[in-house]
Amino acid sequence: MIRPALLALSVLALAACREDSAETLPDPVTMTAEAVGHFCQMNLLEHPGPKAQVHLDGMPWPLFFSQVRDAVAYQRMPEQSHLITAIYVSDMAAPGADWDDPGADNWITADDAHYVVGADVEGGMGAPELVPFSNRDAAEDFVNQHGGTVLALSDIADDDVLAPVEFDGDIGSGDDSDFDERLRALSNDLEG
Repeated sequence: MIRPALLALSVLALAACREDSAETLPDPVTMTAEAVGHFCQMNLLEHPGPKAQVHLDGMPWPLFFSQVRDAVAYQRMPEQSHLITAIYVSDMAAPGADWDDPGADNWITADDAHYVVGADVEGGMGAPELVPFSNRDAAEDFVNQHGGTVLALSDIADDDVLAPVEFDGDIGSGDDSDFDERLRALSNDLEG
């Protein structure tokens, strides 16, 4: 009789711990003119598309990201120095949210979002974007207009966020047949 009672108490204690940890998520921070992208250090309000914020253990302010794709890439990189306590993304299903103005306070947790992956849209930094929605029907409507697939965060492939993106005009994006010749010329200039 004592063992079933201990088991029941253990289950209740675990459930209480889960509730406590859910309650300790930091609140999302309103995006203001002071919010700059972690990677680009540019003002987020000047760029279209959904944004993200990543909260780190022991840090008073979140890291903001110009693109949701960048925040997910950050989450998946092994170089993290701090534990991620929460990731929030712009809810593109929120009333008034649109591509040019995704909203400053319509944040949802990254784990709860439905993402459109592979749509014909570019995020704030010109790379392919993961477009988050709190509502699957809104995500499906977006797919009908822009293509792509609706996925949960855990189903998004690493290649969708970590693979390099080639932009028009990038060094190395065209024909590099003369690269060796240019390198030799530079070497000769340094030696000569």
